[in-house]
Amino acid sequence: MEPVTGDVFKALADPSRRHLLDRLNARNGQSLIELCVDLTMSRQAVSKHLAILEAANLITTVRRGRERLHYLNPVPINEIAERWINQYDHSRVRALSDLKHTLEAPPMERPEFVYTTYIKTTPERLWQALTEPSFTGRWWQTTFQTDWHVGSPMVWDNKGIIIAHPDQVVLEAVPFTRLAYTWHTFTPELLERMKVDEDTAARLTNEQRSRVTFELEPVGEKVKLTVIHDNFEVGSVAATMVRNGWPSVLSSLKTFLETGEPLV
Repeated sequence: MEPVTGDVFKALADPSRRHLLDRLNARNGQSLIELCVDLTMSRQAVSKHLAILEAANLITTVRRGRERLHYLNPVPINEIAERWINQYDHSRVRALSDLKHTLEAPPMERPEFVYTTYIKTTPERLWQALTEPSFTGRWWQTTFQTDWHVGSPMVWDNKGIIIAHPDQVVLEAVPFTRLAYTWHTFTPELLERMKVDEDTAARLTNEQRSRVTFELEPVGEKVKLTVIHDNFEVGSVAATMVRNGWPSVLSSLKTFLETGEPLV
């Protein structure tokens, strides 16, 4: 069940839970054993705090073998921020914040991101929003030219910049359930619009290609959408940009499907 705003505030009210979130913010994807290191709390107490954070959708867990790895999920906090930031110059505030975090963020040991949001829609409608140009162009300002068959190439059109590369392909496509594809190339045109310096541009173009996966799960009248973005190099510049970008992108998707008006 989707947590309400009150659950988020209650979960954040406890300093021990805030400390656990800080630890995940410093190094995402930790197991219970890793999170318990150097803490005065018992493992049982940590486990209870994590359960409260997960119920509030502030963390997401993913199984890797026998372990459950915990990931910070900033989407609910971002949605709360959107509620009060709208009266200000939102795009400028967000751009400055993203730039600050990108420049200051330390290299990540395990640069893998897991985000979860609940959207009042159907799996069919959400699938359309993720795949059809008439939808993606509105909430993401990006469209894809592809037939959505596994192995098929994908051409990105990001605000008029065409991004094509043989390695941009569909990895998985199970309608209304699961979608995965490789991330886009950083073309000279895109890098110019991003206004990155030459050294950063060189790093971005030489990094290994990442991938994004969307998992759709019906939950009552809503759909639980989990986004996993991984396969980054340690210390990846692209990973830092992704970490700052997805919460806002998912807020725009949620708003678009629930109100018809994206956050832009």
